[in-house]
Amino acid sequence: MSTYKIAPSILAADYANFEKELKRIEETGVKYVHIDIMDGQFVPNISFGAGVVASMRKHSKLVFDCHLMVVNPERYVDDFAQAGADIMTIHAEATTHVHGALQKIKAAGMKAGVVINPGTPLGAIEPVLNLVDQVLIMTVNPGFGGQAFIPECLEKVKLAARLREQRGLDYDIEVDGGVDNKTISACAQAGADVFVAGSYLFKDNLSARVETLKAAIND
Repeated sequence: MSTYKIAPSILAADYANFEKELKRIEETGVKYVHIDIMDGQFVPNISFGAGVVASMRKHSKLVFDCHLMVVNPERYVDDFAQAGADIMTIHAEATTHVHGALQKIKAAGMKAGVVINPGTPLGAIEPVLNLVDQVLIMTVNPGFGGQAFIPECLEKVKLAARLREQRGLDYDIEVDGGVDNKTISACAQAGADVFVAGSYLFKDNLSARVETLKAAIND
């Protein structure tokens, strides 16, 4: 289990200046960037695909934490591996073959993550916890930025943390949605290690906001 990580979501950045925005993220001292991939089917919005990720990769050494909100994500494993993704995280709700999809991700040389939506119980992914490097608990419904944090999701974070300890597993627990200086402390106390933040970070001075989140973790 690793130390706390802040993962700025590039979805909240300036789409016309990804190179500049990646540099801004690096200057804050964080190691991760969260990249949301949306197909317009699993969620209503469309963002971008592996080609854009490959373009970003040329300009950054950050850990590319790619969160696929797409139907049948196993179709895109090779594309994202070739694009330079470090972590490929897929929704349990998006495929009928989540175990096989996670195996494929790891075989392609990436870390594998599994995601559940607010309405999905943690029990849905218990059979694959031994396969994953990261468990992402959505704390809003996926597909749109700027939503309000759903506090009931913290019970799933706590359960994921208990199972990690009981089974001697080594996955990170990531939270995504409504994470700001008021909610991050509760997430950390519940057992989360990786905190995705988008609109909170990018609507003001990015470096200052990152420092505010770091300070708030232990409040």
